[in-house]
Amino acid sequence: MRWLITGAGGMLAADVLDRAALTGEPVLALGRRELDLCDRRAVRDFVSAYKPRVVINCAGWTAVDAAESHEAEALAVNGHAVRWLAEACDLAGARLVHVSTDYVFDGDSVVPYREDSPAGPINAYGRTKLEGEHAALEHGHYVVRSAWLYGAGGGNFARTMIRLAGERPTVDVVDDQHGQPTWAVDLADYLVRLARSDLSPGVYHGTSGGETTWCGFAKEIFRLLGADPDRVRPVTSAAFPSPAKRPAYSVLAHTRGEPIRHWHAALHAAWPVLTRGRRCSVV
Repeated sequence: MRWLITGAGGMLAADVLDRAALTGEPVLALGRRELDLCDRRAVRDFVSAYKPRVVINCAGWTAVDAAESHEAEALAVNGHAVRWLAEACDLAGARLVHVSTDYVFDGDSVVPYREDSPAGPINAYGRTKLEGEHAALEHGHYVVRSAWLYGAGGGNFARTMIRLAGERPTVDVVDDQHGQPTWAVDLADYLVRLARSDLSPGVYHGTSGGETTWCGFAKEIFRLLGADPDRVRPVTSAAFPSPAKRPAYSVLAHTRGEPIRHWHAALHAAWPVLTRGRRCSVV
């Protein structure tokens, strides 16, 4: 099996590359400089020449707020590029595993969203990601929705909280958005297992088990640092106005495939990686 991973340089792609390499099979990870996914012909020609058996698409426009004023540009990356990949995979006989998001839902539910729950994005980012889902599914491929990703690479909530714990006496964190913090390493494992499985194409949910709020997540990070979790002060979303509205409830159900472990257990497992080489001084 030959692997192609897009979005190289991103946090998730780096972990997917590591996990795929453990199979002992050839793996190639490409960034935008090596392959412009918005160039239909370039995508078709490269996939045809490389002949991967699996393509894991970790690329995407992830600037949620910027998408509100640049929806066309976001759609090109999150929607059209996925269609070009799906078409190219069809021609090459490859399996596409496309990474999507909880933001395809409106957040009005009070129970976890199933894989077949009706979508209803409330911001431009969610709309563009939903277009990407449609493109992958129309061509008979795989969609994996994830959410609240964190890891050792790139900017993410967990690393920000670790830094702020050493810089500020208190930190205000939103407590009215519910979701599932998901370690990028766990999602990478999930994607590689799915790609190698005999499970049928369709939508899968690749998030940690359980649920919490951003505030609850931050408090647990402070506990692991040995800091007082009460330094994390709960606030509403109104305290942080933004161009893009966020879903209040982004918890995903897991009715297909193998579930990922509980977010609490994952954070504890990730902790040595998150704090490696860092002096975790606290105020």
